[in-house]
Amino acid sequence: MTHLDFSVNVDHVATLRNARGGAFPCPVEAARIAVEAGADGVTMHLREDRRHIRDADVERVRAEVAAPLNFEMAATEEMVAFAERIRPSYCCLVPEKRAELTTEGGLDVLRAGPFLAQAIDRLRAAEVRVSIFIEADPAQIEAAARIGAQAIELHTGTYAEGPVAGRSAQLARLKAGAVAARAAGLLCHAGHGLSYDTVGPIAAMPEVTEVSIGHFLISQSVFDGLAAVVRRFRRLMDEARTP
Repeated sequence: MTHLDFSVNVDHVATLRNARGGAFPCPVEAARIAVEAGADGVTMHLREDRRHIRDADVERVRAEVAAPLNFEMAATEEMVAFAERIRPSYCCLVPEKRAELTTEGGLDVLRAGPFLAQAIDRLRAAEVRVSIFIEADPAQIEAAARIGAQAIELHTGTYAEGPVAGRSAQLARLKAGAVAARAAGLLCHAGHGLSYDTVGPIAAMPEVTEVSIGHFLISQSVFDGLAAVVRRFRRLMDEARTP
């Protein structure tokens, strides 16, 4: 089975920093530690309100960390222009609401309006690979392919954070979405809410080529250390990936 890329989201290192101000803990240093411990890449979400990651954080990771940067962003003129300037390895277009604590679900591609396709065209022209954070809905997946996305990221939050009794049904839905993505010619990523207990079945899906993990990973690092948590996730994913 092909290698599964593992991207570590360092947003909540910045949340801790911003709680007190100053420069510590530094999300750029967290990105370096994660990559040294076995992560394949770094994810950062620059929100409109800059509640955690700031512009300079993204710029420094892009310049200083020798690993692909997955830049999560809303499809707005401000963010597209920023991405055109720094040229991350790839962008993941996500829905964004000011009042939400975290991203609440997939982007509705069918109702997104014409700017989404324009944003994808501009990002691809800047040689940035584009994915869309999306629900495992065949109509949404087909629409993502139609407007030029090269990948999707399946929203795994309902599976990972919902009742344990419902996980089998949610996994079947995600599996069907991963298969639909491959059939549409899209790379398939997955993320949101994944933990030690829930990452394995997602990693075991051969259609999934990358998993992004943030909140649980950073939270567990308070107890066990960032490098140790990254290594444990890497081991769990590799074990699940082994036929």
